[in-house]
Amino acid sequence: MLGGGCSIVWFRRDLRVEDNPALSAAVRAGTVVALFIWAPEEEGQYQPGRVSRWWLKHSLAHLHSSLRSLGTPLITKRSTNSVSSLLDVVKSTGATQLFFNHLYDPLSLIRDHQAKEVLTAQGITVRSFNADLLYEPWDVNDACGQPFTTFSAFWERCLSMPYDPDSPLLPPKKIIPGDVSRCPSDALLLEDELEKASNALLARAWSPGWSNANKALTAFINGPLLEYSKNRKKADTATTSFLSPHLHFGELSVKKVFHLVCIKQILWANEGNKAGEESVNLYLQSIGLREYSRYICFNHPNSHERPLLGQLKFFPWVVNESYFKAWRQGRTGYPLVDAGMRELWATGWLHDRIRVVVSSFFVKVLQLPWRWGMKYFWDTLLDADLESDALGWQYISGSLPDGRELDRIDNPQFEGYKFDPNGEYVRRWLPELARLPTEWIHHPWNAPEAVLEAAGVELGSNYPLPIVGIDAAETRLEKALSEMWQLEAASRAVTENGTEEGLGDSSESIGVAFPQDIQMEESDEPARNNSPPVARRYQDQMVPSITSSLARVEEEVTSDIRNSAEESRAEVPINVNARQNARDTLNERMLQTTQRNAQLQYNTGMHMRNAAEDSAVESSSSRMRRERDGGIVPEWSPPASSYSEQLVGDENGIASSSSYLQRHPQSHQLLNWRGLPQTGILCSKHLKNIK
Repeated sequence: MLGGGCSIVWFRRDLRVEDNPALSAAVRAGTVVALFIWAPEEEGQYQPGRVSRWWLKHSLAHLHSSLRSLGTPLITKRSTNSVSSLLDVVKSTGATQLFFNHLYDPLSLIRDHQAKEVLTAQGITVRSFNADLLYEPWDVNDACGQPFTTFSAFWERCLSMPYDPDSPLLPPKKIIPGDVSRCPSDALLLEDELEKASNALLARAWSPGWSNANKALTAFINGPLLEYSKNRKKADTATTSFLSPHLHFGELSVKKVFHLVCIKQILWANEGNKAGEESVNLYLQSIGLREYSRYICFNHPNSHERPLLGQLKFFPWVVNESYFKAWRQGRTGYPLVDAGMRELWATGWLHDRIRVVVSSFFVKVLQLPWRWGMKYFWDTLLDADLESDALGWQYISGSLPDGRELDRIDNPQFEGYKFDPNGEYVRRWLPELARLPTEWIHHPWNAPEAVLEAAGVELGSNYPLPIVGIDAAETRLEKALSEMWQLEAASRAVTENGTEEGLGDSSESIGVAFPQDIQMEESDEPARNNSPPVARRYQDQMVPSITSSLARVEEEVTSDIRNSAEESRAEVPINVNARQNARDTLNERMLQTTQRNAQLQYNTGMHMRNAAEDSAVESSSSRMRRERDGGIVPEWSPPASSYSEQLVGDENGIASSSSYLQRHPQSHQLLNWRGLPQTGILCSKHLKNIK
């Protein structure tokens, strides 16, 4: 029912006209101003990369065309402050309402909360909706009202919720435009002239836009979905849905995907098609992993910066310029890894199994800091998604309670014959190995000299020898794990004795700096005061209430950074003397403390640590008062639950059994997260306790 007022619909990662709750609500309310604000500086370290900007450019053009055909244009604004731009548009259009759909990464949560506060203070009605998930993160809890700590338990709960996800909404038939005569669009420079040549190839393989997303979904459901369970691991054929970029930019509703796939499941069940049912279950699990990534990010807002399991902050990561460069350029000497990295650079895309292979190699064979790999993925992937990427890299690095064992190295040679048995994928992306027989394609270093000569392969010349031997990597990883546990035990003893404050929190004890050209920004903006609780509608998003109390001041030791101009890709600092000296100092101090306190028993110490954490941290759910017809904006206090569940084996990934964690039960302790920034830029020094 039209109310006569003008409403702004703030588009972000929901670039579609169908199943868009914010747009539908605005259309019902009266006239509509459709708005997109491009403010990449607000994203701090995680500004969209080249291929992401290419996709966004075309997706916005598609959305503008669709909205124009319905009656209103899409207004685009270039800004460095989204909230200020919203205020400007409100004043120039006379709007009285703002509608937008929820996002769940920490930067967006803070920005959205600020927008609600500022605009509400100006008398603007602000409402937000769920358009990105099947269920809101705060609605999925265990029997005690606590967030789940393993994917299998989380997804089981989602599938057994007492109510189904909302049905997808139809697109509006017509939109009555608001007055935008005093609100011209700004040109968004999402692609410069130098990037156009590189991006030209993307248009041959991808078609951004919400209607194209629907076509891709239909093609997948009526084609590869049936044999998804059998073919999903094959890297050499198009066996996956290729929907992740569409889902990231919100061109496709996850609720629509879920409903259509479930309808297919019912049809195949009635036909007795067991293979089809299995395929649907596995594909729905991939949708569940996307849900879980937002769930983890909401409940642990620093998951893209810090390991979720406490001992990982003591892992002695290797800082090596040549390793990082070789990995990025596909010159590691392991064909499957190199093929994957070259495909990523050329196309902005990787099969999910290849993502696991290259990231596992990065973390466990090269032992480079996982955040570097995650940041490179962010810069180069078409479907770069902070929540999903953080979940994936945490899983690979053993930072999740149901993640991969940290002491498990997947041999790229064996992975090659598993995911690319005929070598076609490697031959496509490594033409220098194209003539090698399949028998040797995944381990050319073992091939007879005559075979290499016949194939035109000169190891160490036109194709590199392995950068690190697997046996050597396993030995080095074993030593690194031993050092990690020693440091963790020493830190625990120091903390329990009260001789050193702050070593038990979630920060890394030795800072591992980003390369200089992707260094995190830091801001000295002071914290602002807490706002009083305000009433909200049930569909409004639960967001953190920022407080200035209990500020945590921490100076991290970082390595000296040296920027290299060689090649066009990011370089890694090679001067790590500062980091090594700091580690040696910390080792000596901690080990001395451990010797002085040798009488402390491990079990007693763990009991003391758990008791201290339990008394210091209050569960977020216990502080969230929610009702369907009203409530308050919660204060964000992530829970201090312990990971004590036995993990269930599952070769599909994140629910895998972890013998590593079973051998080290102390690693199941959830970190007491104390780090949500006030400025919208995540940084290492200016973090605030959220209580």
